[in-house]
Amino acid sequence: MASADLRSLQDWLSSQIIGQQHLVERLIIALLADGHLLVEGAPGLAKTRAVKCLADGLEGDFQRIQFTPDLLPGDVTGTEIYRPQEGSFHFQRGPIFHNLVLADEINRAPAKVQSALLEAMAERQVSVGSETYDLPPLFLVMATQNPIEQEGTYPLPEAQLDRFLLHVNVDYPAADAELEILRLTRREAGQTEAASAPPELSQQSIFQAREELLALHMAETVEQYIVQLVIASRNPGNYSEELAAWIAYGGSPRATIALDRCARAHAWLAGRDFVGPDDVQAIAGDVLRHRLILTFEAEANGVTPDQVIRELLTLVPVA
Repeated sequence: MASADLRSLQDWLSSQIIGQQHLVERLIIALLADGHLLVEGAPGLAKTRAVKCLADGLEGDFQRIQFTPDLLPGDVTGTEIYRPQEGSFHFQRGPIFHNLVLADEINRAPAKVQSALLEAMAERQVSVGSETYDLPPLFLVMATQNPIEQEGTYPLPEAQLDRFLLHVNVDYPAADAELEILRLTRREAGQTEAASAPPELSQQSIFQAREELLALHMAETVEQYIVQLVIASRNPGNYSEELAAWIAYGGSPRATIALDRCARAHAWLAGRDFVGPDDVQAIAGDVLRHRLILTFEAEANGVTPDQVIRELLTLVPVA
C-alpha cells in the first residue's frame, strides 16, 4: 500500500513539475532515505515549486526560509523570549521546527547561519542554552543555491556539503516541456479554485516505506561494489593516473551510507525486492557530486565532478 501511495504522489508531482522528472524522483528518494538534498540551478526552474507541491501531498507542515546576508542563527532555529509577566525566558521555536523546510538560496547566508541549519539537519535537534529540543521525526530540508550569481554569496564548505544526502543539478526544460509549462500556468491562472492535490500521504506510510526499503535484499557483491566505488575515490592512483590527477580528496563513509540508502530507495520505487548495481550507478552522480574535491589542475582544465564520477563508474568493476 505504501508503494502505491508513493508512486501516486510521484506521478502527481511530475504533472505539476513539468520537465524536471529527475528532481521529482530525487525528492522522493531523499524522503524515503531520510536525508536532505541540495538543489542547484538557475532561477525559475521550479525548485521552490517542487518542494511546495511535495508538502501539499504529505501529511505535515511546510516552511520556507529565505536566506539573506543579514540572517541570524536564531532566525532559523528559534530564540529565547523574555516574558515580563512571568519573569522568565521562553523558547520560541524557529522555522526549522517543521516537517519540510525550504532553505532558499542557502549560499546567501553567512557561515554561522549555515552551520546552525546544518547542525540541526545532522543532529535532528536544536540546543539553546542548557535545553535541547527535538525536531519532528519526519524532517526534510531542501536547500537551493544559484550557481550563476556569485556576488554576495558564501559558498558552503566541503565539510558542510557532506551533510547533504544528495546534490541535484537542475537544468532548463526541453522545448516541448516548456510549452506544457506555459499551458499549465495559463490553466492555473484561470482557475477560480485551487487545483486538487492527491490524498495526503500519511507520515506512517512514509515510515513504513523506509522499513520496507531497508529490508530489500542486497547481495554482498553489490555491497562490495558500493564500498569499492568510494575507496576508489580516495585512492584513484590504483585505477588510473588521470583519475589520480583529478581527485584531491574522495568520499567519506557518509558517501558509502548514502549510496546504500539511495540505491535501496531507487530499487524500491522501481518495484523490485532487491538492489542491483544499476541502482547504485543511477544515483552515484547525485550522491558523490558534492563529496569529491578536485585538484587545482582538474579545475584549471575544466574537469567536472560528473566527469570524474563517470570515469569512476567505468573503471571500478561490479564484481
